[in-house]
Amino acid sequence: MKCHEIDYEIMGQETQVVEVALDSGETVIAEAGAMNWMEDDISFEAKMGDGSTGVIGKLFGVGKRMLTGESVFMTHFTNTGGGDKRRVAFAAPYPGRIIAVDMAKIGGELICQKDAFLCAALGTEVGIAFNKRLGAGFFGGEGFILQHLRGDGMAFVHAGGTVVEKHLNDESIRVDTGCLVAFSPGIEYDIKLAGGLKSMFFGGEGLFLTTLSGTGTVYLQSLPFSRLADRILARMPKLTSNEDG
Repeated sequence: MKCHEIDYEIMGQETQVVEVALDSGETVIAEAGAMNWMEDDISFEAKMGDGSTGVIGKLFGVGKRMLTGESVFMTHFTNTGGGDKRRVAFAAPYPGRIIAVDMAKIGGELICQKDAFLCAALGTEVGIAFNKRLGAGFFGGEGFILQHLRGDGMAFVHAGGTVVEKHLNDESIRVDTGCLVAFSPGIEYDIKLAGGLKSMFFGGEGLFLTTLSGTGTVYLQSLPFSRLADRILARMPKLTSNEDG
């Protein structure tokens, strides 16, 4: 299914919003709860699946999303008016930046961390990819279950902190498992030991690192939500004791 051609504008700096402009009859799909505002003539409906496949494909996709705890419904926003463009906006559930990806320019596929997907043009297939490597599955944190986007239109994913886009040409890079946002076809993904025992236990970088190798594009984030949450939780006893005092 060919994706709808949508226009968009990304607003803001540290906490971004993407506003999608739809011609009459055009549709954008999004995860539940991502919408911020929408203009007149935009109608929305929660549908089972992403609308990219037939009944059999839809049921198969729904089964995978249920298995991983994902919602089986996605919200479809459509310009039902007959005149000018109408706009609908989406934002990430935590502070960060939005990455706009033209799927046609990266080979029609994008693998991203679970929950990174924000919205995309109708026709984009939003599936689940299970990592085939046992090391990545057991030690990669969120890395065992990845989101698999397919299509030839615009897709938008979100990340925490600063986003860095790296282009690998038959090269490798090692990153903290939480700092990976997404990667294009041609990139191999695996989890490997961080180093010697002393570095692993006292270096503060964790026991394992994600290794990305091959030729393609990699998107990295400087502040994974898990890291931010850990810092907040670590401060909670101190904040509580100060309030009690």
